[in-house]
Order: sequence, then structure tokens, then C-alpha cells
Amino acid sequence: MGKIIDWDKSIIPACDVPLEVYERILENTGDLDKIGGYKIGIALALNYGLSHIVKVAKEYTDKPIIYDHQKAGTDIPDMGKKFMDVCKKAGVDAVILFPQSGPETEKAWIEAAKEEDLGVIVGGLMTHPKYVRSEGGYLADEAVIEMYLNAADLEVTDFVVPGNRPDDIKRIKEALEERGISPTFYAPGFVAQGGEISDAAKVAGNSWHAIVGRGIYNREDIKQAALEYTSKL
Repeated sequence: MGKIIDWDKSIIPACDVPLEVYERILENTGDLDKIGGYKIGIALALNYGLSHIVKVAKEYTDKPIIYDHQKAGTDIPDMGKKFMDVCKKAGVDAVILFPQSGPETEKAWIEAAKEEDLGVIVGGLMTHPKYVRSEGGYLADEAVIEMYLNAADLEVTDFVVPGNRPDDIKRIKEALEERGISPTFYAPGFVAQGGEISDAAKVAGNSWHAIVGRGIYNREDIKQAALEYTSKL
């Protein structure tokens, strides 16, 4: 699998919406430059079937479809092959993994994705409060970094980082670069969760994609909203 998205920087609509809104997003943005792809979550996949959701997308665009199972990579290692088989048959182009259940699952799921020629995007840190132990959450801070570094050791170059936490983006980027990786970042957390695209851009490097959900699909004029965001890249 080569680059998941052709552009070095783009906007990715997060499509956690009803089917009719999803089609409106596709209809209004499917041919726009710098719309890099579409992030599909469980709301669409579980309600309508992942294969159907991909089929609908292909009626409007040939941009990549990224499936975010929210959160895939948290089961036993053996489930990786079954998960990737479903994704491949459905026609998705890439998957997002948050390997919170340990390095053996992380390795198995990444390898299973590569066997199916699916793009792999690995996340560790999330956007919301009380996620890591130092902020009152369950996960050890150092373990979150290990999720990124273990993926880098498996030749993953695409990573999810929290767009509303530019200091953490910088820290993750530096840790990956020490492993010899030039990362491509995918950043949710803008608009409704307080992040500014310009702030994240200052630390993310030359290759990053802003994942924007409510800032696009809650607007009456979806196309205009998308154009406003792409103009900030």
C-alpha cells in the first residue's frame, strides 16, 4: 500500500451521520480538491452495512474511504484477520487502529491489514479529557507513546493525533522522528472540540490531514463549509 491520500495536506470529512446526510456530504464534496477522503464510523457501518456505505460513496467519488471502527485493534490478535477480511470485502481503502489491548494485538492487526493491502493509520492519544493516567484516565501515558512507536517499528507511517492538543502532536512527532519515521498525521478534534487547524499545522510537519465532522455536516451549506476548511490548509 502506498500513500493513502494523494495530497500532502487535506480535509477529511468525518461521516458520523445518518445516511441521507452522508449522501449530502458526498454530493457536495466528492469532486473538491483537497478533500482527501472520507472517514466512516460505526454509526453508518452498523446501521446500514459497511459494504453498502462504501458502495454509496463510490457513486459520488473515487476518493479513499477510511474505516474507523471506534476503536479497532482492542481485541485478541487472531481477530485481526477476520476484521481485515470484512473491511477488504466491503471495499474500504484504509483502517484506523487504536491498539489499546497491547503490542501482540497491534502487530497482528497491522500485519493482517497489510496482507489485505489496506492502508493502516494508528492512533494512541485521543482528544477528550481523562484519557491518560496523568489526567485522571485509565491508560498509562508512556503506553500511549508506545502504541505509536511499535507501529513505526512495523513500518507504519500514518498516525492519528489529537488536533486540539498541539503540544502533544509535537511530542509524538519528535518521538517518531527519533525512530527514523517521517509521519503523516490525521487529526480530529477541530471546531467542536476546540482545536484550531492553524495551531496544529505549526507542529504537524509537511504531511497532515484534518478530520472535520460537525464543522462540515452541521452547516446548512456543506460545500461552502468544506471550501472554507480547505482554504486554511
